[in-house]
Amino acid sequence: MGGDGRAWERLADGVVRRRLPEWDATVGAVSGDDGALVIDTGSSLREGAGIRADVTALLGRRVRWAALTHPHFDHVFGTAVFSGAQVYAAVGAAAFLDRHGEALRDDAVAHGLPEDEAAEAADVLARPHHPVSGQLTLDLGGREVVLVNVGPAHTEHDLAVLVPGDPDVVFCGDLVEESDEPQAGADAHPARWPAALDRLLALGGEEALYVPGHGAVVDAAFVRAQREELARRFAGPDA
Repeated sequence: MGGDGRAWERLADGVVRRRLPEWDATVGAVSGDDGALVIDTGSSLREGAGIRADVTALLGRRVRWAALTHPHFDHVFGTAVFSGAQVYAAVGAAAFLDRHGEALRDDAVAHGLPEDEAAEAADVLARPHHPVSGQLTLDLGGREVVLVNVGPAHTEHDLAVLVPGDPDVVFCGDLVEESDEPQAGADAHPARWPAALDRLLALGGEEALYVPGHGAVVDAAFVRAQREELARRFAGPDA
């Protein structure tokens, strides 16, 4: 499925992900007996609605939970279409969205999202219901996933999602990127980024699949190499 030709990939039993068009952002989904969890929600309400329809059809479960890896427009602007879902994000993300809705709208337009779509998404921007400080285990019914606050690094509010299984799958958000270099904007904490990647590696271990915020699925060796490159690139005091 996926109208732009990029299909959903099966990563493990009941665990899927898709690379979205335009910005190559990843969205993931995990199935439990009681419903489905989505990981990130797309860059617009239109994109979010497509994700919801796809996940419901693929997994045969209603989306009851959403986890936002970080509060950038291409990962959160579709959240409002998941009516009734409980939304999780790193502590502080809700306040960030309250303060920066207009800035996110402007950033989306600057990156090419049509102005009407950006304004619509910003107007109904959904705030997370559940702040995650440290880590939290979420029971989907017969399956548990672990939400881990690993920031600040790429942003002040970075959340990773560990899905234990065969193999373990770690959704990394933009802490890891495969299709381009990791992007460090004004809200990044570059000097802390390597430590966040150490935390990801400790979560998943050597055999896990690591799902970047943009690009193809990678292994532990890729994450470790990116960690070393970031340490070299951003050597010095934190910004």
